[in-house]
Amino acid sequence: MKMKIVKTLIGSIAALGAMVSCDLSEYPYGFYSDENFYNTPEDAESAIMYAYNALTNLEYSRGIFYIGEAASETVSLKSGEDANNPGAQALDEWNITDNANNQTLQVYFKYCYVAINRANAVIKNVEGSDLDEELKTRLLGEAYFLRAYSHFSLVKVFGLVPLQREMVETVDNTTPSMAKTMDEAYDMMIGDLKIAEANLQYTNKVGRANKAAAQGMLAKLYLTAASSKESGVRYYTDMRMTAEEMYTEAATWAKKVLDASTSGEAPFGLAPTLAEIYDVDQPDGCEHLFIMSMDRTGQNEGNYSKIGMLFMPYNNGSNFYVKMGEDNLVASHYGYEVFPTNTEFYNSFDSEDKRKTELMSNQMYDANGGALGTSAYYFTSKYIDPHQVSESTGDKSSVKPYLLRFSDVALIYAEAMGSDDGGWVARIRARAGLEPLDAGLTKEQFRDAVVQERAWELAFEGNRLYDLRRKAMVTKVDPNAQAAGISEADAAFYPIPQREIDLNPGLYN
Repeated sequence: MKMKIVKTLIGSIAALGAMVSCDLSEYPYGFYSDENFYNTPEDAESAIMYAYNALTNLEYSRGIFYIGEAASETVSLKSGEDANNPGAQALDEWNITDNANNQTLQVYFKYCYVAINRANAVIKNVEGSDLDEELKTRLLGEAYFLRAYSHFSLVKVFGLVPLQREMVETVDNTTPSMAKTMDEAYDMMIGDLKIAEANLQYTNKVGRANKAAAQGMLAKLYLTAASSKESGVRYYTDMRMTAEEMYTEAATWAKKVLDASTSGEAPFGLAPTLAEIYDVDQPDGCEHLFIMSMDRTGQNEGNYSKIGMLFMPYNNGSNFYVKMGEDNLVASHYGYEVFPTNTEFYNSFDSEDKRKTELMSNQMYDANGGALGTSAYYFTSKYIDPHQVSESTGDKSSVKPYLLRFSDVALIYAEAMGSDDGGWVARIRARAGLEPLDAGLTKEQFRDAVVQERAWELAFEGNRLYDLRRKAMVTKVDPNAQAAGISEADAAFYPIPQREIDLNPGLYN
């Protein structure tokens, strides 16, 4: 397996691992040799965890917010943030002239393929192994889920992308072909997710995929395709299924999650309170269909999280307390104030909306509830780990990006149906202290209202840009996009990084 590497998989797949040779030859990163691995169940479990680990990498996890939130109307970006994350400012300001060389996009692109290659390694080695069949079934389900999830992460950002169907073993494997159509990309992702759905059970284990996560992702893929085609988004207009057919598929898969939770077959559902969703001590709560695994006890960044510090105010480098609700004081570490909430977005919430009154603030307090000061902007308290302060763990926290929540799937179902069948939107709004949506809305009006509901319910969780894109409304909603004078076609996708095109010249042939 030793070889001189001339190219990397579009600059990505050969990204992580270890060189252990004493000469200058290199081993392809991201997988283990079948000569020394996959011999025991413990080996195989380590391999799938190695694949999941790509998602917790600093560049990938932060990219969820730099791309999915900063380029929308929910937050702005701290002035000068390019010094820490080159290219982030251009995303926020929709300065698209140099996006082909945008470093934030490059590293996100890279780590998606790192995850894909590691998943492919599990698929190749586990399928032909002598492992117990029950274990093989689960591991393959998780690997196919991760491969589909990572490809979808790329499709949402870049549109048509290379489809990596096999593990990198030779230099030839490092230059996969570009998907020719969106149907080709979706056929692969949907096929992978259907395998995952068939192989997995309704378990709830932090950081791991399960049956409900696969069903929820299938619903999300179909909803994205349906609304994108309906809105005339490039690449989606030529998909073979009609928009309504894809809405039907989205509703069908989402309903499987909702029905399994209602019947008690699956341990998921709407959390009774907002605070419970974001309780750092309940990462296995009923809302979390798929969540990252990060913990303050980790030794290396990526094992632990610093996500919360991106949203919290600096407060002169001093910790403070935040009120979540009327009297609930929660200790918070000071932050880097990278993502100040836009005032216009804060004002878009109903004054009685608990997602505003309990989860957003500009006030800081001491341990006794005394006023310490007022932040220059409103900040979200979704990413607070009080143990980070009480246990003096410094920058290390256990806050986790919420990759797929039950509320997300419930809203997918409602939007796909075009009505509040089952009353899921009403329940979500009731939890936030609000009345149901107007019963007289047309299907189109109702779907638009659900997209707005998603903005409030899933705020700061890395979803907003992709909702705006699939509805072709980036330039209608985001002030920075309007100021940049870009078209909706410009806003639909970012270009494949030029570095990857240079390394894989056959992409567009």
